[in-house]
Amino acid sequence: MTTAVHPFVPFSPPDIGGAEITEVIATLESGWLSTGPRVRRFEQAFAEYTGAAHAVALNSCTAGLHLSLLAAGVGPGDEVITTPLTFCATANAIVHTGARPVFVDIRPDTLNLDPERLGAAITAKTKAIMPVDLFGLPADVDAVKAVADAHGVPVVEDACQAWGASYKSRRAGSLGDLGVFSFFPTKNLGGFGDGGLVTGHDAELVQTVRELRFHGSRDKKTFTAIGFNSRLDEVQAAILRVELEVVDTWNARRAQVAAWYDAHLPREVLRPCVPEGYTHVYHLYMMRHPRRDAIAAACKERQVDCAAYYVTPCHLQPVFAGMGHKLGDFPATDAAAAQNLALPMHPNLTEEQVKEVAAAVAAGLG
Repeated sequence: MTTAVHPFVPFSPPDIGGAEITEVIATLESGWLSTGPRVRRFEQAFAEYTGAAHAVALNSCTAGLHLSLLAAGVGPGDEVITTPLTFCATANAIVHTGARPVFVDIRPDTLNLDPERLGAAITAKTKAIMPVDLFGLPADVDAVKAVADAHGVPVVEDACQAWGASYKSRRAGSLGDLGVFSFFPTKNLGGFGDGGLVTGHDAELVQTVRELRFHGSRDKKTFTAIGFNSRLDEVQAAILRVELEVVDTWNARRAQVAAWYDAHLPREVLRPCVPEGYTHVYHLYMMRHPRRDAIAAACKERQVDCAAYYVTPCHLQPVFAGMGHKLGDFPATDAAAAQNLALPMHPNLTEEQVKEVAAAVAAGLG
């Protein structure tokens, strides 16, 4: 892994050890490079880990979100409720189906979708709700699902930042009707290229995703839907299956780094909220303070990399200007966007390095 003192990367590149090299060579020598036996083994191992009944590996998380919504029956003229504080891929996937994203504000403590605000946003056009497990903390999916079930709509859990996280003793990705993950290299479970995966309990829903990933076909001969080419390759699956065996250790190290931050950051700084019954995997360690920009400047002056996330939330992005949203429509989201700052977070950080980061944060507070 990288040994830089303060690299700001959500996940330092994992060691390319003998197991990974052996698997890659064996895959190349097998001659089977597209979706095949290694992908199937990875899907099975992933499903077993999350507690989901089924898993389908794909070429990206965005494809997973898109195909999950299609499998759930979302289409032109429909609405899908989601959070504005997320990467634009979440909302883009909704638009790709022909549906319209409907944004609902977040809880100010967890920064995840606020279930208490869902009821007012549901209309006759609502066909799905898509909470996001932001920064490594699961959303309150039980509360979201209670609203969804009352209105007969599915929940698609965007778990792309929360591999290994848990909620009431259940793994992220198994909480909704479908769950979607990313294996982008910066994720907690990251590959050496793009990749994604969909989990689910309903065999029919997951089978629909499986067929859509290969042009709408079950057997590659008969085509029953207009599908896509969204397959994961064998090399990525081989690498990810090896990493799956050790990533819990990496997540445990992240938790230790987060505990050091909690202990050493100035008391004025708001730390990540972890409600009782949740496990946070700290894809990002996201502190908050009104003087965020001054803290960021002090960090960079001391060569401590940091970054603010989603400074322009989805509802204020130019691509969604036609929806007519303005600053103030979602106050909790606006506050989080103005105050959040991600500090260096990866499994190799030491307590002394965390103390240096904390000192830089303190300097920014004057």
